[in-house]
Amino acid sequence: EPAPFNNQQATVLDTLQLARVSRKEAKPQTCQLSESLDTSSSESEAESELEQVSGYNRLLATLKDVSKEDEEEEEEEDRVIDETEMNLEDGDSDISVEEETAVASTDMQKNAALPADPKGKDGHGPPGTSEESPEEFTDAKHESLFSLETNFLEEEREGNCSLKALQDPFAQHVNKELKEKEIQAVATNPKTTHQLKWPILGQRDIDLKSLHLQKPLESTWIKTNSQFLSGPPNSSSPFTPLQKEPFLIMNSYRDLFYPERTALKNGEENRHVYCLHVINHVLKANAQVLTNNSRCRSQKLGVGDDDDFRDQGLTRPKVLTVVPFREAALRVVQLFISLLEGDSKKKIIVSNKKRFNGEYGSESKERPPNLKRPEDYEAVFVGNIDDHFRTGVAILQRSIRLYAPFYSSDILIASPLGLRTIIGGEGEKKREFDFLSSIELLIIDQADISLMQNWEHVLHLMNHMDLLPLDSHGVDFSRVRMWSLNNWSKYYRQTLLSGALQDAQINSVFIKYCVDVQGQVAVRNVPMTGCISHVLVQLPHVFQRMEAENLASVIDARFNFFVNKILPQYRDAVMSHTLIYVPSYFDFVHLRNYFKKEELNFTHICEYAQKSGVSRARDFFLQGEKQFLLLTERFHFYKRYTITGIRNLIFYELPTYPHFYSEVCNVLQATTRGEEAAWTCTVLYSKYDAQRLAAVVGVEWAAQMLQSKKNVHLFITGER
Repeated sequence: EPAPFNNQQATVLDTLQLARVSRKEAKPQTCQLSESLDTSSSESEAESELEQVSGYNRLLATLKDVSKEDEEEEEEEDRVIDETEMNLEDGDSDISVEEETAVASTDMQKNAALPADPKGKDGHGPPGTSEESPEEFTDAKHESLFSLETNFLEEEREGNCSLKALQDPFAQHVNKELKEKEIQAVATNPKTTHQLKWPILGQRDIDLKSLHLQKPLESTWIKTNSQFLSGPPNSSSPFTPLQKEPFLIMNSYRDLFYPERTALKNGEENRHVYCLHVINHVLKANAQVLTNNSRCRSQKLGVGDDDDFRDQGLTRPKVLTVVPFREAALRVVQLFISLLEGDSKKKIIVSNKKRFNGEYGSESKERPPNLKRPEDYEAVFVGNIDDHFRTGVAILQRSIRLYAPFYSSDILIASPLGLRTIIGGEGEKKREFDFLSSIELLIIDQADISLMQNWEHVLHLMNHMDLLPLDSHGVDFSRVRMWSLNNWSKYYRQTLLSGALQDAQINSVFIKYCVDVQGQVAVRNVPMTGCISHVLVQLPHVFQRMEAENLASVIDARFNFFVNKILPQYRDAVMSHTLIYVPSYFDFVHLRNYFKKEELNFTHICEYAQKSGVSRARDFFLQGEKQFLLLTERFHFYKRYTITGIRNLIFYELPTYPHFYSEVCNVLQATTRGEEAAWTCTVLYSKYDAQRLAAVVGVEWAAQMLQSKKNVHLFITGER
């Protein structure tokens, strides 16, 4: 297989000539303060139209009058907080929020992360209705402890936090003011695409100073990333070849789709580089707010007195990191701490560190000594693989607060299922998604695993990104950037999408929902050699092409082709021990119902089957008591069981993961010797499966098979 990034192609979309958005725009609604969350959200399916009244005026109407008494109380509370923060600077890094402020936010923290949904371990269970305490989103009594507005930049650190606005990519991005005509051009003009071929990445030298990293990242990054560097860590070569170009793209605030990220090879390198970008972005954004706070205080300006300090969004959360498992969230937080702390003698304060390590750390499970799984399986399913979680992270000067309320957090780390239970669905009384209104940096890591869990959760999340909030959440509108007030946040949001494979559903999200005005970069590696070359058994592979009029009709066309053309060949008793591999769960249900209706002699295994049921099905199939075995791809992904007794193999659809093809075929080695001549393998494909087909047979053979007048093609592997 070609090495990652070799023979690389990158697609760069021009700054303003982006892909036409096929998704219908969300119509901004007039925001009104409400005591409940019953107000319906603006859905992505609503027709787009230009606002006659600006978003600024609409949101300004939601402000409540603040009495002078309330202002005096807030000022008094701020003075107490400033004293508390100064005392905490000399404290231990493991001090918890409870110890910091006299057990102030215990109830909020207990509700910050929910236990896993027993039916949603794979992310496919019913979303349900969230029953979280409102304190998960805000802690009104102690809000100032987490607030940026009530804190100021310390004089001795002011030099470290200054921004070079003329050169810094962050300042150029957030301060860029687009006109309405330019926004319309982004949404309507056809995209302009440039292809750049890079034989190998990482040839350019990078000077840390040219990257405009916020202190202390210049020094802490070298130490944090030293495990991946071949030589001694130094400022002249702080990145690996696989990190250089991706970080330059990230630092330019373009959208990036990187489908070469694998848990076994370069997963940690990728995680390190995007965590550096996240912390760099948050430190710069917070430094800008703290600097303006100091300027306002020195000029004795009150709320709304000056319109020149626009430095934030409608809500505070600015980064959303979506990862599939708690183990991934743990590693992300550990990297955040390492990047902020480095080798400094003065440790930073990490609130609730022990609790976080306990809830997100590895679960001690005794594994049978004879249990063997592929290396990629061991790399993916390591540590705590619970997939229902969410937590907020607040970063303020020399401290990190874990389990921070969502509306007081800079960074949100969550799984797709964890976000789905908060966002809720149309008609649900308890739902919340205002915290997604001002996300400036969205990271979806290991998107292929989310595809195996439940991709619908990711689509639901994308439909609720960057909508105007239903409540003001106490925002100072004089500090909100105009492009955020104008409901243009999605055009400024940078999305970093990474995974282990090219897939049409993941590509669709990148094209449909990522409309960054800076442009897009998509990495493409052409699979010259398919994974069929890794099949070790002597086996004939018959690829049968089916015809479909359009993409919407592929599902029905495949079912009819299988029932009318393929299944009759295997209904004879001679063709027993037939395994049918089904990637889609919905196709699996369709086939299972048909087999029951026709009273065929079959059994089935899916990801929801009990362990006892799986054992019985495997035994029936091995002994020949059941002629057919329906097997879902998600069961194979989560379990990787060796199904013995296979003589005939049918791929109802090409696997999502290319290496699953050779992996399943090689299972035939477990069958009794002397039966090799009876083995068969049949694969169904259509012209809409071009990506998956190329990954299995290679791009050259795939092109011939799709263009050929013949509908049947034969490959033979393992010839002696």
